[in-house]
Amino acid sequence: MKSLKAQNHALSDPRYEIDVLESRSNDVSFSQKLTESNLYPLKPLLIDTLQINLGKMCNQVCKHCHVDAGPDRKEIMTRDTMKQCLSVIKSHSIKSVDLTGGAPEMNPEFRWFVEAIRSSDPNINIIVRCNLTIILANPKYHDLPEFFKDNRIEVVSSLPYFSAGKTDSQRGDGVFVKSIKALQMLNKTGYGVEHSGLVLNLVYNPSGAFLPGSQAGLEAEFKKKLSDNFGVTFNSLFTITNIPISRFLEYLLRSGNYEGYMEKLIASYNPIAAANVMCRSTISVGWNGYLYDCDFNQMLDLKVEIPKSRHISDWDQETLKNRTIVVNQHCFGCTAGSGSSCGGTTA
Repeated sequence: MKSLKAQNHALSDPRYEIDVLESRSNDVSFSQKLTESNLYPLKPLLIDTLQINLGKMCNQVCKHCHVDAGPDRKEIMTRDTMKQCLSVIKSHSIKSVDLTGGAPEMNPEFRWFVEAIRSSDPNINIIVRCNLTIILANPKYHDLPEFFKDNRIEVVSSLPYFSAGKTDSQRGDGVFVKSIKALQMLNKTGYGVEHSGLVLNLVYNPSGAFLPGSQAGLEAEFKKKLSDNFGVTFNSLFTITNIPISRFLEYLLRSGNYEGYMEKLIASYNPIAAANVMCRSTISVGWNGYLYDCDFNQMLDLKVEIPKSRHISDWDQETLKNRTIVVNQHCFGCTAGSGSSCGGTTA
């Protein structure tokens, strides 16, 4: 076991994280598993989604956050980089733009960017990954539900559990109460209400070193508990496996759960989930415009393997469509059990 001092580098040094993943993985590589499933090298099927990280600034400091986001982070996307993203969206068959962070709403250009995307294509699906508490964090955010509605945004929000204990232990004291209030505000605007056309989806991450339960079963339980106890309704629940990087990797190392968790992920490898991983249809854009196969690769600074098209300003559609997707041991998190993506299970 590495020293605690060494473990703390996991939050700030992607190379250290990769070294941990590669040196302590039970001699089974993700590439080997893909080869056994006739999926190696892993290639895109299409590119129809841009997932854009607007910055690492956030009003929360969640224990499981793979972005290591927080109030003290300064990395933030500029309007110039957003314009480069818009150029790609307008010129290619991008069907969905997924805005994430940090808290994407804290980027001062957030509203301009959303309106520009909507103006570029009235039919494009715009997703905002809202942590809920941002709506209550400052009066300038109180009208976000109306802004989302006006721009026909699909809202995706994390809610670790339908009670305060597990939610606050993962996301901070008082977060559950604020999250419920924000959900009620979204419901009042029409989000998550049947036949409104305003989509509100929730995300569940396990609170420890284990895989999420059945997505369908958890969704039914969340819907009943939130409706009965708080009058809250929503459309779907996405279950997402915690990926062993950043703060969650640090937790695994500190608690002595790393080896056991990786063994669980590897033993639960599902070739059907592997065939449907989100990196086969998505490009992740970092706050500084660099391109990655997924949001998790972004946090490990594993850029796309095309040297001449590694930045949004150098977008080359055909080259990117024919690239080989960069994989490593953390990818077992997306292929375990029923699979995991930003849209929930994949198998």
